[in-house]
Amino acid sequence: MRDVLDKLSVEDAGLDDPTLLDPQQGRALAAITNLRWQFDLPDMAETSNVMHAGMPARLVVPHNDAGKDAILHVHGGGWAFCSSLTHEGAARNLANSCCAPVLTFDYRLAPEHPWPAGLEDVVEAWHARDKSRRWSIAGDSAGANLALGAMLRLIGTGTDLPHQALLFYGVYGADFSTQSYVHHSNGPGLTREKMQRYWDWYAAESIRNRPDVAPLMAQDAQLVALPPLYLNAAGLDPLRSDTELLSERLLGLGRTDILDVVPGVVHGFMQMSSVLPEARAAFERAGKIFKERAA
Repeated sequence: MRDVLDKLSVEDAGLDDPTLLDPQQGRALAAITNLRWQFDLPDMAETSNVMHAGMPARLVVPHNDAGKDAILHVHGGGWAFCSSLTHEGAARNLANSCCAPVLTFDYRLAPEHPWPAGLEDVVEAWHARDKSRRWSIAGDSAGANLALGAMLRLIGTGTDLPHQALLFYGVYGADFSTQSYVHHSNGPGLTREKMQRYWDWYAAESIRNRPDVAPLMAQDAQLVALPPLYLNAAGLDPLRSDTELLSERLLGLGRTDILDVVPGVVHGFMQMSSVLPEARAAFERAGKIFKERAA
């Protein structure tokens, strides 16, 4: 990780903070800094651009497709940035490690489309899934927030929930005084101030007590009703405590969800799979858990 951080300090010297730019300019900069990792990706049996629930989407099918399961993937980017294109590598690595097709899509982004727009798009994407397969859900960062928020919305509606969920370094609360927010307030990478600006774009303070906005606010009964979760967190991430706090609540309710805290890596590290062994190992670990639960 240190070699990658040194490389980034040179490449990104002088770049603006995308959260301080006009959203369109910030989006363009975030695309550039994410697309640099999209090389040497796993070869797929099929890749296609499709429309899903009225949204542009990307379907990737691995050569080792086991034929039974599929995964709906919700990309991260602070609810405001990134796309199925910037997360092509994540989708391919996830498909390859889980032996299942992955569908990732372009939900509406804040601040032009604040809560609940993106969340509603995830719910609609779930309803529009091909029922010939058994579906799970995955997401990273803000995408993990949306994936978990969507499941909390679906509970009690009579709608089938995902078979399982893979949630990577997610945003689950808006408490900026947690241990990791304090210890890693200035990064490296993601900072507390950036997260505060992402939250301000996405959801007003008056609604951050809603479970489908900040899932740590969910009631015990809602958490008990969730499908099996796999959670990971990055050791050098302001958001690490969000995942740890969620895991503590789940364990306290008698659940057997799995948490991995990956030491020495920053928020978003799984985007760097082309150059970072820890990222490749994280996908392999998620795939191992997924396949064990899918058996």
